[in-house]
Amino acid sequence: MKIEKILLKLATTFFIFLLLWGVFYWQSQEEKGKLVVNFFDVGQGDAILIKTPNNQKILIDGGPDNGVLAKLGRSLPFYDKEIDLVILSHPHTDHLIGLIEVLKRYKVKKILGTGVMHTTPEYLVWLEEINGQKIPLEIAIRGQSFDFGGETKLEILYPLENLAGQSVDDLNNTSIVSKLTFKNNSFLFVGDAEFPIEEKLIASDADLKANVLKIGHHGSKNATSENFLEKVDPQNAVISVGANNKFGHPSGRVTNRLKREGVEILRTDEMGDIKFLGDGNNFVKAY
Repeated sequence: MKIEKILLKLATTFFIFLLLWGVFYWQSQEEKGKLVVNFFDVGQGDAILIKTPNNQKILIDGGPDNGVLAKLGRSLPFYDKEIDLVILSHPHTDHLIGLIEVLKRYKVKKILGTGVMHTTPEYLVWLEEINGQKIPLEIAIRGQSFDFGGETKLEILYPLENLAGQSVDDLNNTSIVSKLTFKNNSFLFVGDAEFPIEEKLIASDADLKANVLKIGHHGSKNATSENFLEKVDPQNAVISVGANNKFGHPSGRVTNRLKREGVEILRTDEMGDIKFLGDGNNFVKAY
């Protein structure tokens, strides 16, 4: 009986292994040579996983808890524990918490942040983990560009100046704004940026035009102005937001504005995870 149980256990384990391998093989074939952008449903927060055509991984924010770990586990092969670049858009907990555990579970090659002063316990733990592992930390500033090969690059559009060590009243408006392009596919990620950053970006003459816009501050009424929307001119707008959240996000003003401009609205509270696959010209969307 003992031998039979052992054999059954081994057979079950082998079957599960084959099933997992098959799932990830199919996924890798579907994504091969494409730009993949996953907007994870992490509740009231942000977490975005990017896989480049050359299979580099970029994680922008980590959500309000450790739920991002399960999302990464379903999006990456179980043996793949490396992330090339982690970006913390700003140190609010709904963007930060999940990243702390990511640093402990994955080999992170580089971190991009603003370096603003913030003294919450969670942020201090984040900094201690970076220092303890000696992970290279780069301060975001406009003009930086990360080249991932194959005509794929990530450009930093904001902050306009080095914010390292600065004390600020509104962390939302220190958010890193970045633009990802792969040939003719483009995404604009704005963190929790609100009207003041939008105005600065317009005045800076940055190239804001993008196919997909990650809506600022979860669809707050204080973000996504008409002028900014005209400059970006997106076909799709992703709102990362928690169901029935206490803030009333997204604002009806924002969703109505998007509808008037003919922009397709995709919400994580309604659709769950939202995935884009780009071949450099066209997109396929999956929910």
